[in-house]
Amino acid sequence: MATLRIPRRFNGPPDSGNGGYVAGLLADRRPEPAVTVVLRSPPPLETPLDVRDERLYDGDRLIAESKGGELERDAPRHVAFDDAVEATRSYTSIEMFASCFVCGSCRADGLRIEPGRLDENRVAAPWVPDATVPLGPPLLWAAMDCPGGWSLPGMLERPALLGSMTATVHGIPHVDERCVVVGEFHGEQGRKCFASTAVYSADGRLLGQAEQVWIRLT
Repeated sequence: MATLRIPRRFNGPPDSGNGGYVAGLLADRRPEPAVTVVLRSPPPLETPLDVRDERLYDGDRLIAESKGGELERDAPRHVAFDDAVEATRSYTSIEMFASCFVCGSCRADGLRIEPGRLDENRVAAPWVPDATVPLGPPLLWAAMDCPGGWSLPGMLERPALLGSMTATVHGIPHVDERCVVVGEFHGEQGRKCFASTAVYSADGRLLGQAEQVWIRLT
């Protein structure tokens, strides 16, 4: 039986793992090109977690489960790097996300992907990966997490957490490459919200795309 441990650096909310990163670690164990991961409980940090039958457990508590997935939408369209830089100027966070590894504005050691509005349904942010973390599929999953959430309307007033994510990774960026991450909102049903995200390389290649279900906390 394999085990995974989520280092404290890779938090989402202050005391649990970033959903996209944890999902990416679990998805990276599967052979399918697209994988769906459903998050069932907050992933604890610095804790040995068991991987059994493509599911992640903390003792007997189910944290997440994975299966082969299928993407149903086209990826959000490419945005120029300079336009993403301009969009991110409007980024505003809240306390529960301020320390997030992906979008936290208080994290000097995070990805600092701070999505700002392009239009009513889309957000974008620049991302220049550094050499302090391995540039592999789990990091791409992490980068594709938060922009989907920030594409939701009213995220500051009615925050949401990632419920499930289906993603595929087409390529890995280079250290210091000027990438762009885009998120797009696709509607909601009760407390469920639907979004998609994409990461583009400096030359406009699609490096990864994802579709997500977010769950409003209220």
